[in-house]
Amino acid sequence: MKVLKAKEKIKPVNLEALFGALADRTRLRLLNLMGDNEVCVCFLVEIIGPNQPKISRHLAYLRRAGIVSARRDGKWMHYRIIEPSDATAQTILRDVRNALRNDPQMARDGKQLSSLCCRPTIPAHLVAAPKPQPCS
Repeated sequence: MKVLKAKEKIKPVNLEALFGALADRTRLRLLNLMGDNEVCVCFLVEIIGPNQPKISRHLAYLRRAGIVSARRDGKWMHYRIIEPSDATAQTILRDVRNALRNDPQMARDGKQLSSLCCRPTIPAHLVAAPKPQPCS
C-alpha cells in the first residue's frame, strides 16, 4: 500500500464539473467516438460537425472536467479519454460510457468514424490527418 505524502493528496472530484461535462449530447458523442482510442480533432469534426471551433470548445470542457487529455502532433490535435484519479468519478465515467453503447446515435457515429477512417479514399482535407486506431 502506497503512503501518500502531504503534497500527493488526491484531489476530490469536482462533481459539478464532471456532471456538467456529461450533460451535453455533443460531449457525450465526443466521448463515444474517442472510446479507448486517441482521435484527431479533424475526424471528430467530420463526424459531428458543425465546425472545428465549436468541437474544440466542447473538448476543452471535457479537459477541464479531467476526463479528456490532448496531445499536439505538428498541426494535429489528438484527444483521448483519461481515467480520473477519483474512484467516484471513475465509476460515473465508466457507467456513462457503458450506457452510450446502447444509444442508436452513438452506434451510428461509431460506424461512421470507422467507415470514414478505414476506407481507401477519404476526403481531401483529411488525407494527411493521422487516422484513429485501429485504422492507422
